Amino acid sequence: MTVVRRIMERLPYERIIYLGDTARVPYGTKSEETVIRYARGCASVLMKRSTKVLVVACNTASAYALDALRDELDIPVLGVIDPGAHAAVQRTVNRHVGVIGTVGTVESGAYQRIIRGLAPDIQVFAKPCPLFVPLAEEGWTDGQVPRMVAREYLQDFREYGLDTLVLGCTHYPLLACCIAETMGDGVALVDSAEAASAAVADLLTQQGMTARATARPRHEFLVSDSPTTFARIGARFLGRELGPVEWVDF
Repeated sequence: MTVVRRIMERLPYERIIYLGDTARVPYGTKSEETVIRYARGCASVLMKRSTKVLVVACNTASAYALDALRDELDIPVLGVIDPGAHAAVQRTVNRHVGVIGTVGTVESGAYQRIIRGLAPDIQVFAKPCPLFVPLAEEGWTDGQVPRMVAREYLQDFREYGLDTLVLGCTHYPLLACCIAETMGDGVALVDSAEAASAAVADLLTQQGMTARATARPRHEFLVSDSPTTFARIGARFLGRELGPVEWVDF
């Protein structure tokens, strides 16, 4: 939903169809094979709704399933890892970059591989921070508890001399204040959701697929579990009420 929010801000006239696989999350603890299977199911639902670009708005799914979806679909497929990695390379000065994400994202080595492929001289330090996800979903984004968790996860990162830290999970921007406070001044946070929205805008512009400025935007929200629960949590991520949420089975 943080990716959706950034895309809405950057491309206000586009029709956006969001599918949250709420029956099967979290993806970050699942095997590669399972994540690919789930991602294919999600894509099959969205392809039935006249989708012109598919954004895999999950770092773990981007790490594991992006290549499979690109091979199987006849529309452009974008993930969130490549844009975030490029943004980190452009941002760092001292060539020390940190990456935090789910267990699946970190263990996949996707960020490390892309960053080092772009700039072999960069040192990349990666660490999973799984408790950030439930904290964000429960709205515990400020106060003593998230600060304690951030310190526990990131205290050793401060010893590496980082000047750039990639928020490699789309839940983490909600905890950006606590993360920034823990890391201290001089460490720039890279929001993979923001970087991904810029990549979507660039793609649509380059391929002449942007919606006309006179178009009335439509925003549809689909979930595979309770619409009521998602509407409550989703509003926190989006910063406003969602409207109707549709349940889908696949």
